[in-house]
Parts: sequence; C-alpha cells; structure tokens
Amino acid sequence: MTGPTPTSTPPVYWEQYQPGTKRLTGRRTITEADITLHACHTGDFHPYHVDAEWSKSQSFGQRIAHGTLIFSVGVGLTATGGGENPAAFSYGYDRIRFVKPVFIGDTIQTELTIVEKRDDPKRPDRGFVDEQGEIRNQHGETVLVFTHIHAVDKRPA
Repeated sequence: MTGPTPTSTPPVYWEQYQPGTKRLTGRRTITEADITLHACHTGDFHPYHVDAEWSKSQSFGQRIAHGTLIFSVGVGLTATGGGENPAAFSYGYDRIRFVKPVFIGDTIQTELTIVEKRDDPKRPDRGFVDEQGEIRNQHGETVLVFTHIHAVDKRPA
C-alpha cells in the first residue's frame, strides 16, 4: 500500500508566519453517505444523525451531521491546496465548538487566520503557530470554530 506522494513544496519556517494572514480552503458538500460512514466508523448512531423520521419531530426538523464529522472534513480541507509544509506538523486542536448544525446537502469551507506565534519552551529550534479556524456553510454562516496549533521548525542557522 502506498501513501500520498511527498510534495516538493519548499518549507515555510516559523519566522515567515505572520499574524493576521488568512487562508481559505476549497469546499465540500456533506452527503448522507458521509454521515452513514462516520456513524459506522465511530459507533455514534444517535437518532439525530441516522433516523430521518425521528429527526423530523425534533428542533432541527431533519438529520444533522455529527460535529466530529464536520470537524474532520473541515480540517481535512486545510491539508491540501497550500496547507502542506514539510517544516510543520499539527500539534493539536483547542477550543472546538459546534456552533450551528450542518444538514445533508450543505457545503462547507474552512477559513484559517493566524492569531499567534510563540516559542516552543522545550525545543529552541521550533515554535508554535496558532490558527483560528472557522468552518462555514454555503450561506456564510459559521458552523464550527477551533484553534489549530502548528509546531513549526525555525529557520536553520
């Protein structure tokens, strides 16, 4: 089994990141198959996600996508189309909030804004870059927010 082909993208070092810089991803439509597969992968078969009839009688009036599905897809959108950097890797995510429901047929897109840079206190050759992520639907409404923490190499001396 082979993985993705390594990119020839030149590294972007910690010093090159600038707070306020924004990046917008491509879009992806959420399908019923996405919800079904996510339910199978996670074991989360809550009726809000998989029972169309029951969901009609609830506050949203229809099935909603799992928040963790939207987070996964929204983050996945950031990993291609300019997000590749051989000098950085994901250190984790903070402050994830499911703001609005996403329905079958909604199209999402993620915008990232660099909000902070700081030194890594344990590794002087690396720093952290925090990005505020906002996943929006086709109406421009924010459906999910998060902070992504990158660990980024500093420029070699």
